[in-house]
Amino acid sequence: MKEPPLFTHIIGLSHYIPDHIAYTWFIMGALILISFIVSRGLMPLPAGIQNIAEIIVEGISKFMENTIGHNSRQYLPLIGTLALFIVLSNLSGLVPGFLPPTSNINTTLACAIIVFFATHYYGVKAHGIDYLKHFIGPFWWLAPIMILVELISHLARVLSLSLRLFGNIYGEELVLLILVFLVPIIAPLPMMAIGIFTAIVQTFVFVLLSMFYIKLATEEAEEDH
Repeated sequence: MKEPPLFTHIIGLSHYIPDHIAYTWFIMGALILISFIVSRGLMPLPAGIQNIAEIIVEGISKFMENTIGHNSRQYLPLIGTLALFIVLSNLSGLVPGFLPPTSNINTTLACAIIVFFATHYYGVKAHGIDYLKHFIGPFWWLAPIMILVELISHLARVLSLSLRLFGNIYGEELVLLILVFLVPIIAPLPMMAIGIFTAIVQTFVFVLLSMFYIKLATEEAEEDH
């Protein structure tokens, strides 16, 4: 079974840059370009692409508020960027000649590591140095065991986020490739519909878990307010 040529292979870019990095840069470039176009001509009454952008941002913002709480707006740059990057990466695999960056474990692991460090950053920001107390536990003599348990638990989050996203997108790409090879005329249409559904659902799951981890790290400080 021969895979269809990727755009990076056709232009020879793959000789210098790994495919998943090249397509990651492409997605990043597309997001930067769209952001520049939208922010360049902001109008009091939005129309066109600005209207679409505001609907997306407000939708993500309301979803965050329902999940994290009333102070969730401060996490919008992180969650919004992750959501847009992941959904565009997932959907890019439906374009002939493109490889979704999220079908590579390195990309999904990078996203998960960002969430890992951001979670603890926001935890320390909300609680100060007291944030580290929950790693020790209620009794000092349990500290060595609790630190080990908490460390494993938090590292498991990274594995959960990265492997779930990678496994679903990679599996979808593999199934699509096999079906296109076996049934080249009929298979692509229903598989594209499934691909769009999977891309959106996996983005939703990744973002929802990320918000949940942030909420766990900051919720006590939220209650104080």
